[in-house]
Amino acid sequence: MRNRLLCILLCFVFVMLAGCSNDQQDIKTKKRPAVESEELQFQTPAEGAPIAIFSTPYGEFRAVLYPDLAPMAVENFIALANEGYFNGLPFHRVISDFIIQSGDGTGSGNGGTTCWDGIPFPVELSSKLHHYSGALAMAHLGQDTTANFSQFYIVQTPADSISEEDATSLKERGMKEQVANTYQSAGGAPYLDNKNTIFGQVYQGMDVVDKIAIASASNDEGTPSTPVSITSVLISSYGQPDPTPLPSASPESSSSESTSNG
Repeated sequence: MRNRLLCILLCFVFVMLAGCSNDQQDIKTKKRPAVESEELQFQTPAEGAPIAIFSTPYGEFRAVLYPDLAPMAVENFIALANEGYFNGLPFHRVISDFIIQSGDGTGSGNGGTTCWDGIPFPVELSSKLHHYSGALAMAHLGQDTTANFSQFYIVQTPADSISEEDATSLKERGMKEQVANTYQSAGGAPYLDNKNTIFGQVYQGMDVVDKIAIASASNDEGTPSTPVSITSVLISSYGQPDPTPLPSASPESSSSESTSNG
């Protein structure tokens, strides 16, 4: 009798855990409207363009990369991804309706590396790229705003984060009309323009980015109470078959880590 009750209890616990797991995967997000813009970041990627495929517990999202506009950032990101460096790393800084950030091999936000034996590379700015929602950009370490390592972030602002009044103000301050109108349509963080290197744009799976931001339940400083980790980052070419995932790389076996505060 005791064994039967134990089995029933274990089955109940299993069902409850399975239900929680399914609830975790089924986070509801507000559907983002399609963005119609002639801006590069909202054009269909060119055939053969380099892309990054991010797999997470909440699904997959994809970003096109811009090696012509941010060559060092793209080279570093691709090299580290091909080593499996990003696989298993958490989104260590998450601020809902702003950004999700990862790329630190220590998982603390205090580290980072490069494919050049840990030597940082400079900021790469382009007038063709902006911090629209979905932008993939490099995060600085500590107070040094001129050095990039491996930490990156994805802009996760809502589509309605830039109002018509905001867009008008941006134009009055000298922003091109098409850029300001795209900010109004897509949302974004225009105050980060000309400060951080943008090297890609999410073109598929922004709902997954939104789910990660919601699931992380961060505090005021952006530290997640429930961290979400990257399963894998695969590099491919737009329009080509997806590559096979690589195993996670051990942080200890990666290039030297920076100790500056993230």
